[in-house]
Amino acid sequence: MAPAARNGGSRCSVAPSRGAPARTAIVPDRTVGGGFARRAARAETLASSSAAPEPLLYAAGLYRAQGRAAAGVEASHRHSPMSGRLEQDLARLAGGLDDLLRFAADHGPPVLAEDARRCAAGGAPVDRLVSWWTGGGAGEDYLSRALLRPYAEVLARLRLPPDRPRRPGRCPFCGGAPWIAARRPVPQTDGAQRTLECGLCSGEWPLARVHCAACPEEDPAKLPSYQTEAHPAVRIEACETCRRYVKSIDLGLDARAIPEVDDLVSLSVDLWALEQGFTRVEPGLAGV
Repeated sequence: MAPAARNGGSRCSVAPSRGAPARTAIVPDRTVGGGFARRAARAETLASSSAAPEPLLYAAGLYRAQGRAAAGVEASHRHSPMSGRLEQDLARLAGGLDDLLRFAADHGPPVLAEDARRCAAGGAPVDRLVSWWTGGGAGEDYLSRALLRPYAEVLARLRLPPDRPRRPGRCPFCGGAPWIAARRPVPQTDGAQRTLECGLCSGEWPLARVHCAACPEEDPAKLPSYQTEAHPAVRIEACETCRRYVKSIDLGLDARAIPEVDDLVSLSVDLWALEQGFTRVEPGLAGV
């Protein structure tokens, strides 16, 4: 059935009670690598009950490879601080890039796997990565985004702004394009806050509920949204002016959801949007 349309951490510990044995302090992993591990675990959980687990299992493997790359970048920064200029920092990514290329070549979707094999045959695609990074690249180069995401996330954790162009509607920290949106309930109201999530550094920033994620359009009559009973937490938020859309995930229905991961459960909704002539602002992990 087609979707229906409508307009419009820090450290912590558990103190022992009197007379009770002391408990081990709980120290959450707040490293960038730990963040990738949490996404991988969510993808594996969703895959265990999915009728189409392949995209989720691929995502889990990619997250783990990106987590290893991020750990290497973090360790390198502790030894020698980074600059935020990719041309200067790229050498410290080398081992992680090779690992990511091998994973993409062996396990990625056919088009991505072939691209990764070509790159791996010639070593890390330095010129391509620098060109994509300095040119403010978006979804036209899925592989470059996947390779550079660990680096971008480490820069975000360090609050070290990268030397990249910034454009309206893009991530205010790194200039990346938004690939998913989240809707969070606002306490004591019937409303929700909408935020966009960067497909490169994972940063979030707010966007008015009646505003296109890709252009300046603010007319509610030109900003339809679409939902389907099959995926009640998912909404296609489209724009009739630029014919772009962003998919949003309602975190009020499931606080465990990680939008970029849970996105992969509802790829049929993206395929429906494409059939209607809409293009996603930035492709998700499945390339759509």
